[in-house]
Amino acid sequence: MNSQKSFVSWFRDSSPYIHAHRNKIFVISIGGEAVQADDFDHHVHDIALLSSLGIRLVLVHGIRPQIDQRLNKLNAPALFHNNLRITDDLALQCVKEAAGLVRVEIEALLSMGLSNSPMAGSSLRVVSGNYVIAKPIGVIEGIDYCHTGEIRRVDSAAIHQQLAQNTIVLISPIGYSPSGEIFNLSAEQVATTVSIALKAEKLILLTEHSCCNPENGEHIRQMTTDETEILLQHHQDLSDLIKLPLKAAIQSCQAGIERVHLINRHIDGALLQELFSRDGIGTLISSAPFEVLRSARLDDIGGILELIKPLEQQGILVKRSREKIEMEIADYIVIERDGLIIACAAFHVHEQDYLGAIACLAVHENYQGASRGQRLLSYIYQKATQLKLKKLFVLSTQSMHWFIERGFISSDIESLPEQLKALYNPQRNSKILCKGIE
Repeated sequence: MNSQKSFVSWFRDSSPYIHAHRNKIFVISIGGEAVQADDFDHHVHDIALLSSLGIRLVLVHGIRPQIDQRLNKLNAPALFHNNLRITDDLALQCVKEAAGLVRVEIEALLSMGLSNSPMAGSSLRVVSGNYVIAKPIGVIEGIDYCHTGEIRRVDSAAIHQQLAQNTIVLISPIGYSPSGEIFNLSAEQVATTVSIALKAEKLILLTEHSCCNPENGEHIRQMTTDETEILLQHHQDLSDLIKLPLKAAIQSCQAGIERVHLINRHIDGALLQELFSRDGIGTLISSAPFEVLRSARLDDIGGILELIKPLEQQGILVKRSREKIEMEIADYIVIERDGLIIACAAFHVHEQDYLGAIACLAVHENYQGASRGQRLLSYIYQKATQLKLKKLFVLSTQSMHWFIERGFISSDIESLPEQLKALYNPQRNSKILCKGIE
């Protein structure tokens, strides 16, 4: 029974994302290591599910390990400089072989429709093509990169045409010149440039490791591009397996991609968990903060009511009607996380008495314990200071100690301004707390 309730709850919570993602363009970068892993078919099944939900997909695959394996069989060294492969004639032959094999393997997996498989009845269409026009990098610092190239442009119109027909576009890290030359490209760079050219909703990078804070090993849930740049500056010894995706994320966000997701490809169902749950499982990188504290708007009223309803039912908060909140919406402050109101507070100002009253402070049960209540209180205190108020009041039945720990002291009804005194309900027997503004 608990598992059924959990499933129903998860499915309901995922519905806003199902609607939001439909007809949006997602570019997914898949490293060569993931392609040759035993569980790669799980990712393919999840990709098929994304397509069936109406998401327009562009897949960019890597081939670095496959190239190295071929060079190793030929007893030829894999040559790199500044993390770029030097693609001589022999390496280019290996590049072409690896790209062809990987592309065919992915197409085969996406074509699988056995009745006893997760892709039963999927009937996906996949197309590849010469969508990436490239030129040679040339000679840099005396190093001739031979057939290693850089992207000149992406034929975005041709890709859009395929996506409009609900076709998955599969792109290899290979570029072509107008003169018919072939160039080996960086898969991360191809994914980044393609997502920018298509103005994609998301760039998703399947990585070999989770993005963790090097100082304490904790998983990083989200960062802005500024925070990501600081991380790279302070930890220049980060592995290229995470450094390159982070740089790709910064470049994409700065070019207008709203959100870039770094997802550990070793986690089963990672794509689904990241895209259809509010907190996800990977690392979200965006130009703007993922979670913001701001003044409430009229369209927040539904979210505020949903947030405070359980607390009203428990008697922790006084019941407020939609009309009352609408009339006082200018007094409300909210913390919004990916479209969900996860915390709120009302700050009623009595300027003539140089007093302020805090009401309706609530934090969603799934987001407690991360100082969000303190963020709201600090914001209110700062605002009270700017308004040159002298005191803050709060009425509480069950959260007295939380406020006392933050400098509030017990008071009595006589200390309340007349407007608050008239609203005081003796039946609730709320404790009166106040704090001076320094």
